[in-house]
Amino acid sequence: MSAEATNPAMSGPVTPAAQRRRGRPRLDLRRLGRAALMGPAARDRLPDAIGHVAEAHRAHYPDADLEPLRRAWVLAESSHRGQMRKSGEPYITHPLAVTLILAQLGAEITTLTASLLHDTVEDTDVTLDQVRTEFGDDVCYLVDGVTKLEKVDYGAAAEPETFRKMLVATGNDVRVMSIKLADRLHNMRTLGVMRPEKQARIAKVTRDVLIPLAERLGVQALKTELEDLVFAILLPEEYSRVQELIAANEADGGDPLERTADDVRAVLREAGIAAEVLIRPRHFVSVHRVHRKRGEMRPADFGRLLVLVNEDADCYGVLGELHTCFTPVVSEFKDFIAVPKFNLYQSLHTAVARPDGEVAEVLIRTHQMHKVAEAGVVALRNPYAPPAEEQSDTASDTPSDDSFEGERADPTRPGWLSRLLDWQEAAPDPDTFWSTLREDLAQDREIAVFRPDGGTLGLPAGASCVDAAYAQYGEDAHACIGARVNGRLATLSTVLRDGDTVQLLMGQDAASGPSREWLDHARTPGARIAIRRWLTTHPAPASAPAASSPEKPTPPPQAADFPRPAAANAVVDREGASVRLAGCCTPVPPDEVTAFAVRGGVVTVHRVECPAVARMKEVGRAEVGVRWGDSAECRVTLIAESFGRAHLMADLTEAIAMEGVEVMSATVEPPSQQRVRHTYTLQLPDADHLPGLMRAMRAVPGVYDVSRAQHPAATP
Repeated sequence: MSAEATNPAMSGPVTPAAQRRRGRPRLDLRRLGRAALMGPAARDRLPDAIGHVAEAHRAHYPDADLEPLRRAWVLAESSHRGQMRKSGEPYITHPLAVTLILAQLGAEITTLTASLLHDTVEDTDVTLDQVRTEFGDDVCYLVDGVTKLEKVDYGAAAEPETFRKMLVATGNDVRVMSIKLADRLHNMRTLGVMRPEKQARIAKVTRDVLIPLAERLGVQALKTELEDLVFAILLPEEYSRVQELIAANEADGGDPLERTADDVRAVLREAGIAAEVLIRPRHFVSVHRVHRKRGEMRPADFGRLLVLVNEDADCYGVLGELHTCFTPVVSEFKDFIAVPKFNLYQSLHTAVARPDGEVAEVLIRTHQMHKVAEAGVVALRNPYAPPAEEQSDTASDTPSDDSFEGERADPTRPGWLSRLLDWQEAAPDPDTFWSTLREDLAQDREIAVFRPDGGTLGLPAGASCVDAAYAQYGEDAHACIGARVNGRLATLSTVLRDGDTVQLLMGQDAASGPSREWLDHARTPGARIAIRRWLTTHPAPASAPAASSPEKPTPPPQAADFPRPAAANAVVDREGASVRLAGCCTPVPPDEVTAFAVRGGVVTVHRVECPAVARMKEVGRAEVGVRWGDSAECRVTLIAESFGRAHLMADLTEAIAMEGVEVMSATVEPPSQQRVRHTYTLQLPDADHLPGLMRAMRAVPGVYDVSRAQHPAATP
């Protein structure tokens, strides 16, 4: 399937570039419609009118049983006989064209059967019971799903509820949306018979919702053609300028991509890598985007090279050869094989420069990756067929009667779709659903973050730890109190980056909930809707008493409040100086340390990473040499981060005592969002005790982190 290059709202010749983009000639549906009116063929052969569908289907499924397709054609043709489209064609040409689109994409026989019948229940006397009796539950389910989408007009007032229903139908079986997208593509191809204002209205809905959904389902072949058709209707002047650019480039001749393709073929042949190297012209919208980005178009900008290989490893072999034999443009490299995109897309992207300076963009993927890149979920066959019978590819591979009415779990459903299904049920009204759907579809990039157990969460770019919490735990995320990002403590407002590892810290109070500030950091619809629901059902009281604490809080300690530890084990290169270990960072052996002379002949010893060290250097204080002596005893300040609970301080103190460590002082800060911070200054008999002590403190129930203190030190 390829991008259509003509403006559907006006007649005119097809440009050479557009002709190149078509994988096969457009079928004459008027002729097929006339063939349909002649009635069905004999029972022992397929009707001529669906011969092209059968041919396209067998290109993907050579051994397919086409009997369900023949029976579906007989029912569809007889049911629609006498109905005409606004264009004057027999109505049967529409389901026929939709089915052909899906067959070319590689849809399995159940989808094709339902596609031929998708308008029968809505527009003829055929009932769902008849479809179920004749073709089974699976086909009936798909026909019913598509029929429900057609029952609501696409008017502005109806859009929210329309697409809520569309989403539900899509989520329960992605093949429903596949049929709907093919249905919209054929309607867009024939939109020229409608009034301009109606063309514009349908084009806008297609642009705002259906094209982003096609992108998220990975059906690039449908998405790119829909983009061009919408572009032609909504921006006809800019569309014409792009036509002129493409025509001018065609007239110049001597495509530099041909030379680069020949060179690439030679390089790969010499390397012994079996590969197919193709030139992939850009569709109209893609040319328009490149032109807006770069201004003057270079000849190689009108297309990209596509290298197809057999195995995943060959993709990286091709990449290595190209980067060795050509000059790579490093900034253009992207690896969507190791980290696939949210819509199942996998490919290596790079760009290389020839000696003459001509730059070519290159896509590298396997044949199977290419099939999925073009057809997305359509290429995944029947996700519900039992494993042992999956290859039989017949309409009889259907769920039981009981499962037809139940909830379906689609193993091929992209993660974003599962999330949308979750939050659409929580949306309080269609308008909220519509606004959040539009926000989600506007996200053009998704990141992958990793959970500690090795699982992944797909989130939109710019998502925060708040979004990760709701993506992983749903409404249980109300109790989230913090996170670790790449092993370091982070606030819930922390913005995540692609590849981050996120561990979410959950409080023990099930009644706790999010604050209103969380909305400022939530980017995903699921998080925003869940937070709003909780805030609506838990209005803040006019005046609330201070939250009780399981421990009696004391004011946060200041640096001057910390006892100054003795420094019997620190030796400085200044004879007669009084040595003091800094209370702001409490260094202990074998920490890397430095020292500074301060007032009264005192030398303070700091850990080298202490913030006070930078301040000392800024004001010009000279460093004093320091090393650890033989004395083992030392003093250290530790901070324990924990969930609030009764008897926590007693348990921590007991754990410290069991390690043979003396508590010099202890403070507890007021609790915040179910979290409590304890600060202990401790006298250790030996610095070697420190790692074991910290492990023992972390093992106390409710404690999720223990760290060395880094307190702001008073200026000496």
